Amino acid sequence: MNILYIILGASIGAPARFAVDQYIRKFTQKPYGVFIVNVVGSFLVGLTFRSSEHIRGLLAIGFAGAFTTWSTFMLDIFLAYELRRYKDAALNLILTLSFGLLAAWCGLQLTQ
Repeated sequence: MNILYIILGASIGAPARFAVDQYIRKFTQKPYGVFIVNVVGSFLVGLTFRSSEHIRGLLAIGFAGAFTTWSTFMLDIFLAYELRRYKDAALNLILTLSFGLLAAWCGLQLTQ
C-alpha cells in the first residue's frame, strides 16, 4: 500500500474531524460531533472495504482513521460517568456502537 495515500487521507481527516466537532460544539456541549464523525467514518470504511488498495489506503485507513476517534469517544463516556450522567454515558455508548455498526453494514451493502 502506498503510504503517501494514507498520509494524504490522514492530513485531511484529522482537520475535518476537528472542524466538525468544533462546529457542533457551538450548539451543544454534548459529544454529538464525535458521534457524527465516528458514524460517518464507519460508513466510509464499509463503503471502501472492497475498493482498490489505493482507495482503501486514502479513504479508509488515512482519512477515516484520522477522522474517527476512539479515544475521545471513550473520554466522553468516562467524563459523563464521572459527572454521574449515567444515562448520557450509556446512550453515547449504545448509540455510537449501534449506529456505527449499522453505518458500516450500510456501506458494505452499497458496494455489493
